Amino acid sequence: MPVHLILGAGLVGTTAARHLADQGEQVRIVSRSGRGPAHPLVERIAADAADADRLATLAAGATAIYNCLNPAYHRWLTDWPPMAAALLTAAERSGAPLVIAGCLYGYGEVTGPMTEQTPLAARHPKLKMRADIWRDALAAQQTGRIRAVTEVRGSDYLQAQSIFTNVLGAPLLAGRRAYVPAPLDVPHTWTSTNDMAAMLITAATDQRAWNRAWHTPSAPPLTIRQLATRFATAAGAPAPKLTALPAPLVRAAGRFSPLLGELQTTAYQFARPFVMDSTAATATFGLHHQPIDAALREAVALLGGTPVSGSPTR
Repeated sequence: MPVHLILGAGLVGTTAARHLADQGEQVRIVSRSGRGPAHPLVERIAADAADADRLATLAAGATAIYNCLNPAYHRWLTDWPPMAAALLTAAERSGAPLVIAGCLYGYGEVTGPMTEQTPLAARHPKLKMRADIWRDALAAQQTGRIRAVTEVRGSDYLQAQSIFTNVLGAPLLAGRRAYVPAPLDVPHTWTSTNDMAAMLITAATDQRAWNRAWHTPSAPPLTIRQLATRFATAAGAPAPKLTALPAPLVRAAGRFSPLLGELQTTAYQFARPFVMDSTAATATFGLHHQPIDAALREAVALLGGTPVSGSPTR
């Protein structure tokens, strides 16, 4: 039976694995620890994502290869190059299309809504690296080295791995004041990991998606204050108490906190409207974003809270 090979067992990778398995597809999920969702159709494998020969062996006969890797921000410059190269080798030897779970970092600072045609103009080495991973993969396809490639780009996730979940979640659930290292009233696009997984699967299996980038269907932008209010409602928690930390204080604290230090790289995303246009994917594939309150109830549960009852999460 053909297998979908997923690299990375974070929330995006595991969500994609669950979606595929629930559709009756065979999945092989690879991480350094060998973790992943428990499902009869999911095979969990421990391997090094920088080991090109090992990945190529695991990719033999695969329907698609999904790059859902996410090394720690402070290790991007060292960890990404060998992993990206290994994935290209696996795609070359197996003939499987390569699907990259991307982000908006490659665009750099923008002055209007981002579409898939927005130039990849990031200059910071870490952000430019994400753009280079896509450019290198597309060049490999255009020169015939690999069969097909596509990149699925999402904004900050609602359920995991964002300033929202990493900084605001715990204080909001506890009814405490949250100190936010960003302005509170700037519109920002937020992406559900369920929608990211659905777009990744579509990009892997629908040839119309190949050899270009796509934005994941995402809800209309919300400010941090608006999002925090809806999160508190989803959790049955008190109305949020928020304080935006002054930028000089955040920069000073970043010398001692790795998280705050890394946030300085992408502080521009919260200083002015950061809006992603995803109409192309909706028009082409008929995909629609998960209701944001349903996604926030999932975020509550993942952070250890008890979401209030509501409509189904999908």
